Amino acid sequence: MKKEGYRTGLVSVSFRGHTPMEILEAMKSSGLGFVEWGSDVHAPCEEPDKLIEIAKMQEKYGIECSSYGTYFRIGETPMEELEKYIDAAKILGTHILRLWCGRKNGADMTESEKNELLELCRQGAKIAEARGVTLCLECHKKTFTENPKDTVWLMNSVDSPSFRMYWQPFQWQSAEENVKNAETIAPYAENIHVFNWKDDKKLPLAAAVDEWREYLSRFSGSQAVLLEFMPDGTLGELKAEADALKTIVGESL
Repeated sequence: MKKEGYRTGLVSVSFRGHTPMEILEAMKSSGLGFVEWGSDVHAPCEEPDKLIEIAKMQEKYGIECSSYGTYFRIGETPMEELEKYIDAAKILGTHILRLWCGRKNGADMTESEKNELLELCRQGAKIAEARGVTLCLECHKKTFTENPKDTVWLMNSVDSPSFRMYWQPFQWQSAEENVKNAETIAPYAENIHVFNWKDDKKLPLAAAVDEWREYLSRFSGSQAVLLEFMPDGTLGELKAEADALKTIVGESL
């Protein structure tokens, strides 16, 4: 497994009840160097002054913005609003934006709906190419990219270096199924959301070190691997979760 390139970090929505400064302080103490800011609470695209302050805090704490976790939903959010999210991402210092794709999986869509969604994705990719950013879709339930087969079809149909994917395991599937999904999505993956969930239970990442090493062995090693949510939802668990993540990717503690 190629380990050298993995960048360990955190998704800020793990701690919606804490301020960006509190999150950055905890990340610094935990040895995490990359953050994905959520656009819903911590880094709204409509508040450029706040984004500038966050960028200054990142520099102070020596933490980089890996990505901008937006709640832009292709097929629902007007495409003309994409520009303001791109502007926000650039203020934060990243060229990667996380988006959601539709509100149904492919099996529940008509061919007409699929083609309409594809056209919107192509429009988004062209905007991203022109602005020098990358749009990444999340493997999320009740979106078009829930299913790996549909995801590959979409990636190949859009066929743009500015239109890529995230990957994360599905907690209601077996580790074996998730390994297969990882293999399928790996060629398109920019970032990875990391957690240890079994059905509706959030468990310590330390209990899934071998499982996650198996997952990551399918990827290039160049991705940001970002912790998402803590087992008990508290900031106090970040250090233990960060240590487990470093163990997985082979970093020194």
